[in-house]
Amino acid sequence: MRIERWDPGDDAGARGCHETWQAAQQEDDPLGSPQSARVLRGWMKRGFQGHPGEVWLVPGSRGDGAVDAWYRIGLPDRENLATASVSILVHPGARRRGIGTELLRHAAGRAAVHGRTLLRGEVRENSAGVPFAELVPATRGITEVRRVLDVSLLPPGRLRALRDEATAKAAGYTLVAWTGTTPGEYTDSIAAAHEAMNDAPHDPDHEPSTWDGDRVRERDALTAIYGMRAYSVAAVHDATGDVAALTQAFVDPETPGWGHQGLTAVTRAHRGHRLGLLVKVEMAERLARAEPSVRTIDTGNAASNKHMIAVNEALGYRVHGPGWVSYETPVDAVARLAGPQS
Repeated sequence: MRIERWDPGDDAGARGCHETWQAAQQEDDPLGSPQSARVLRGWMKRGFQGHPGEVWLVPGSRGDGAVDAWYRIGLPDRENLATASVSILVHPGARRRGIGTELLRHAAGRAAVHGRTLLRGEVRENSAGVPFAELVPATRGITEVRRVLDVSLLPPGRLRALRDEATAKAAGYTLVAWTGTTPGEYTDSIAAAHEAMNDAPHDPDHEPSTWDGDRVRERDALTAIYGMRAYSVAAVHDATGDVAALTQAFVDPETPGWGHQGLTAVTRAHRGHRLGLLVKVEMAERLARAEPSVRTIDTGNAASNKHMIAVNEALGYRVHGPGWVSYETPVDAVARLAGPQS
């Protein structure tokens, strides 16, 4: 089996990887949101967190330009320096030949070259990836439950009632909103809101991210690479001018029926004022005006994140198919992996 490193300038390879992604989703996750070729290619290059990485592929046996399988290994360069993240995709037509196993071994080798000792990845709950991960063996971590909001099913007056409920407890805060790049006057304060996400449930070995204004600007630049439209709503504390809460959502113009919820965070000093609900109601109303073609908004939360789940369910989000489960394993354990077909 030939495994080749993908060159970011290789258009044919990118198309082949996208076709494999589409085929795998249709087989494994037909309820999942679509992902355009442009967004997938942006992720292949930079990852959604902006981590450096590599993409390796198996040229297809199904014709010119086909890709039987591929993986991306992410190499965090600020925190989690001993960890490599890996995502493997095998075309349904190329499964049960041991390709996934060989790619996992290959990824472990690349992780070792970069001085990483731990591999981390995610699989869909109830999918073939779960027994495969447990056979490695890998340790199960956080389970993320997927929910979607069907905009057409929102009862009349629902958002107004939720806004009134939240506003009654949010005296002393003002909502601000923008599209695209974060305004300069909020950049440093937005960093604190991002860092508030470190309080959310996470795997025990995961090191929390440290944020500053430069990292906020870098994240904004990544969104431009993906070609997505970014919407942000923040609650600003009137007395200090600090951003107390933030929610973000994204729309890919190539899949306009879907919106994608990004982070929602409330800084510790400002919790207990229903700010998470308030900013999310404002976001739902703004998306309805700015992106009328969006009919479905997806989100994911750790199963133990009871507070944010309650906010989402109040808005009308409902569980939508199996979610993601994180797994991790020592790099040297993969070298001992023998033969399950995947």
